[in-house]
Formats: sequence, C-alpha cells, structure tokens
Amino acid sequence: MKFPFSCGTIKSFTLDTPLVNSTIGDNNVKLNASNSNSTNPLQNIAISPQASSLDQVTNSEKSKQIETVVGFRNDGSPMGSVDGKDVNLTSQGNQSSLLAPQPMIPLSNGTFFDSKMYPKDGILEALQANYNATKGNDKLMISKNSKKKPSKIVAISEMNLMLQRNHASSQRPKPASSSAINVEIMKVKSEIENAPTIMNDSRLYSPLYRNVSMFRRSYELMEKMLKVYIYADGDRPIFHEPLLEGIYASEGWFMKLMEGNKQFTTEDPEKAHLFYIPFSSRLLQLTLYVRNSHKRSNLIDFMKNHVDMIAGKYPFWNRTNGSDHFVVACHDWAPAETRGRMLNCIRALCNADTEVGFKIGKDVSLPETYIRSIENTVKNLGGNPPSERPILAFFAGGLHGYVRPMLLKLWENKEPDMKISGPLPHVKGNANYIELMRSSKFCICARGHEVNSPRVVEAIFHECIPVIISDNFIPPLFEVLNWESFAVFIEERHIAYLRDILLSIPEEKYLEMQKRVKKVQEHFLWHNEPVKYDLFHMLLHSIWYNRLFYTS
Repeated sequence: MKFPFSCGTIKSFTLDTPLVNSTIGDNNVKLNASNSNSTNPLQNIAISPQASSLDQVTNSEKSKQIETVVGFRNDGSPMGSVDGKDVNLTSQGNQSSLLAPQPMIPLSNGTFFDSKMYPKDGILEALQANYNATKGNDKLMISKNSKKKPSKIVAISEMNLMLQRNHASSQRPKPASSSAINVEIMKVKSEIENAPTIMNDSRLYSPLYRNVSMFRRSYELMEKMLKVYIYADGDRPIFHEPLLEGIYASEGWFMKLMEGNKQFTTEDPEKAHLFYIPFSSRLLQLTLYVRNSHKRSNLIDFMKNHVDMIAGKYPFWNRTNGSDHFVVACHDWAPAETRGRMLNCIRALCNADTEVGFKIGKDVSLPETYIRSIENTVKNLGGNPPSERPILAFFAGGLHGYVRPMLLKLWENKEPDMKISGPLPHVKGNANYIELMRSSKFCICARGHEVNSPRVVEAIFHECIPVIISDNFIPPLFEVLNWESFAVFIEERHIAYLRDILLSIPEEKYLEMQKRVKKVQEHFLWHNEPVKYDLFHMLLHSIWYNRLFYTS
C-alpha cells in the first residue's frame, strides 16, 4: 500500500489521473497532469452538528478556503523514500547526505496536511479573544505563564529541507587538522554515503527510515568504531547522578547506560570521536533554582563555569570549540542552560524547539519518556488490535499552555468518538489512561508550556498513531526516522479541523500507519541491558551521525 504524506503546495492536481513530469525544488512543487481540476480532499466530509460554531462552514466554503496539498509516497525504498519515476531530482542516490530527506514522488489521492492546506482564518486568535471576553466565567482558562505562539511556524516539510541543507556534502568544511580521528571520520562519511543498497532486511522496515541503506551502514560503523570519552569532572547530584523515573527520565537513562558502557567508551581522549558531559538538567533545576524567583541566570552561569573549567583543564574543547562534545538534557529549561558557551556542542534535548535555538542537523531531539517502573521499563507495552479501537482520537491531561485549552474548548464532549478531556481521575497504575490509549486509533500529542510531550512516546508505546499538534517541534530521532510515515502533524491553528483530518484518512492507510507504529516501537524503549536498535543505541547513533555530517 502506497501511503501519502504532506509536502509543498500544488498548482494543479487531480485525484484520478497519475501525476507526471514533476519537478521538485526548494519547498515549491510544480506538477503537470492531464487534468488540472483541483479536488479538495475534505470536500465530502460531513460537518458534525455538535462541532464548534467556528467550524460551522459549508463544504463548499471549506473548498474555497483550503489550498490543496499534494500527497507524497512515504513507503520508502532501498535508498530511502525515492523510487525515481517521472521526477527530475536535483540530487539522487546516496551522494547527497547520509540520511537527509530525499525528494519524494507525487502520488494521487493525496490527503495529508501541511501548513498551506487549511484556511488562514485565525482560529486560535478568535478563541483567545473569546477567552478574554468570558474571563472569569469559563472553566478553561489559559495559564498566565503560557508562552506566546511562535513568531514563525516551521512546517515539517521545511524541517526536512533544513536537515537536507545542513547535511549537504557540498557544504561540509574540510577538517581543521589531519589528525588520525579526522582522517577516520572522513573515511566513515564516504563509506556511509556510498553504502550498498539494501533490497531486503528482515529487521529494518524501510518505510520507517529516511534512507534505510545508509542508516544500517552508519549504525554498523558506530558499533564497530565509535569511542566516547566521558568527563569525570563535576560533583553529584548535578553530575553523574541519573534520575531514572518520571517525565525527565530519558537524560538519566542515557547517563546510566553510557557511563556503564564498555563497548563505546574510552579512557584515552585521543581516541575519542565524541566527548560527553554527563549532567542532569532536572537536578540542576532542583538544586540551584530559587523557588518563585523566576530567574534562571544562576543555572546558566553554573553550566558556563563548568565548561570554562573543562576548556581550561583539557585541550579537547578548544580544538573544535566544542563541536565534538555533547550533552543530553530533558528538562524544559535545558535549551537556556546550554546556550551561549555550549551552543556549539551537540545538544540532545527533549525541548526540541526551533523557536528557542534548536539547530536541526546538529542538535538531537531527545524522546521524553515517562518511566513508571525502573525494574520493568516496558511494563504495559502494547495495545489493542485495530479492530478493537473504537475511539477515533484521545487526549487527557493538564491544561498547560495555550493549545490544550483550545483543544478542549473545541472538542470536549462534542463527538462520541472524540475522547478529549482534562486530567483523568487518578487510578492505580494509570489504568484508565492506558486503556484509553490502547483503545484509540489516534492519540493527540498537544504541546503544553513547551513543545515536547511524553504522549508522543506513550502513543507509540501503546500502538496508537501520534497526532502531533505542536508548532516548531522537531520529532525525536529526526535524522533517521521518516515521521510522516507513521504520525500525523497538524498546525495549532487547525485544531478546529482535527476530526475532519482524521476521518479523511482511509481505513487501509490507517492500518498501514498503525503497523508502522508497532514496528518503530523498538526504537523508543529503554532496557536495563541495552539491546540492538533500542533507544540508547538510537540516541547515540543520532549524536554520532550529527557529529559526522553537520555543516556549521
């Protein structure tokens, strides 16, 4: 089954005639088909009588407002997501970038959703005005501490292009020195870029990856040769003290497994490809933040002073200005704590937000994983089969930020198949929440105060297709995974169209996406003893990959 996903705006489009003679450029798609009549993919969707008044427009009105978006094939190929038919590609094959997004093939019956698909009608602005007008009477108040909406929205298609540009071979500078490590890295890059094409791999399901051939080769080389030097400097609890439970546990699990690892670590820094500074952003906040001070400058200064100490004590930071160093941090404040002096190093961050300085292709989006049991990290893994998922969409949680109150305002108690609510009553083991995820086709991952949410991984954990409503959020392991093959991305301003969007996905396409969610699951699991392709290895691989291919 060929499965479409979003890309640029089309000029002419027909649902019945295959697209031919297509050229794809920078975020601009020009298509010539035998029939130029444009058809709206939502044209035949009935509008619910219970829906918000803001969504009470006729189908013809919607058709006039909406710019159609072409669907693209996202089922992958041995060389990534390109089959190479009827398309003039500016760069083909393995020469462009290790795992950078490849140009995609236009496909008929496009139904997916990008920034130009829906009307620019200011839905969130209208809702905000409504909140202001009814302030004091409405139970769904927006937090006073909520962040403002981003000044610029970076669509997922634009993120793909940014990754491709930042990893382009032609942009890479020559190494500053001809050290043994730099010579080795140049050789590794060449091997990866010229990786043999994989026609069949029983373990790796190609639609999940940007380029499965290059991913497998880069992973093999990581296993074979990667060495990481870990700085022993720094006192507990901020350094070398992994927290293994709660929503910030990802940084702790990586620290625990990295410091306990023998395969990838070295005590000889001259043999290191990477240098790890093992600190906990959560414990930094708990230790140094002055409650109710609303100031984080002391946390930022603390990390700056630590890096200054490392740079003065060792020669390694200054050789590359920190570009071969990395940190792993999951607290919301980590982008601020690691900017300035640390901005040049590779930052694996849960708060992966382009609005606050996340550099696509250098920094790594760290999955926020809610660990409830240290002894059994995969407890309650899995979900119901598709035939036993009667709920179309599910969300439950605190009303942090500006998006979630809007979500509830539009969809709480509006449709029987839309289970959208605030926090659920507490039940031991979170049983209600887990069962609702297991029984839902789509799980809504709406941003809170920040762009990241543990719901993304929880959805995958329970085999529910993630629906990410968080502008400028770079999804986890973005360098490797073809997220549009197993997740849905909806801009915040299109929340009113949520149900229409989900209902417009045909059953066969839903089934293929759900299958892919199950297959990608292994990449998001922590294990007390790491296993091949688990989250520890995938995160380390993304750091290694960006070390090799980022062009500053």
